Amino acid sequence: FLAALAYYGYGVGGYYIQAYQMEDEMQSQASLAPGLDDAVIRRRLVAKADALGLPPDAHKFVIQRTARPREIVIRTSWEVILELPFYAYPVTFRPEVRAPL
Repeated sequence: FLAALAYYGYGVGGYYIQAYQMEDEMQSQASLAPGLDDAVIRRRLVAKADALGLPPDAHKFVIQRTARPREIVIRTSWEVILELPFYAYPVTFRPEVRAPL
């Protein structure tokens, strides 16, 4: 039982670590946003998503700059299917970050 738990826990944990790493990169790019335009930010985020091996949906970043309050919002979403014994469970990740401009 413990071996099965460790095996499936490692697989599931990997997806959450990827989501955390993507969100961390999004936050990093959002903090640099005052000096960068959206195309540069998008290109960097797509490169990170490729490096992490995320699904194609994760490459569809929404970048919004708002006037009031002056901030940038970056979001994306993707879904993965967790393959468990006798069951496939879909999990959707929706990282979103905000930073002042």
